[in-house]
Amino acid sequence: MSEPTRYRSFATIDFDGNIEAVLAHLQPYFALENPFLERFRQRLHQAENTERPQADTLLLLHAHATYLSDLFEEHDDHPALAALAKLEEECF
Repeated sequence: MSEPTRYRSFATIDFDGNIEAVLAHLQPYFALENPFLERFRQRLHQAENTERPQADTLLLLHAHATYLSDLFEEHDDHPALAALAKLEEECF
């Protein structure tokens, strides 16, 4: 019997899809008057317009995952929380 590998392949993970799912849930929140969201939207625009938009957007989401989780919890947005949890589990 062969020993199971302790490493997981990232080859089948849909990074773009996971990122887009969280960003889609965030869109309605950008209409709120919230300094954090205003600054996040600015930084998101900057990240999306770099040489490495996927990596920079993923890093931005990772750096703010706690704040985003709090935001989604505050609004009882369970689908957004699920999308964020999937992103955290598979991509961070």
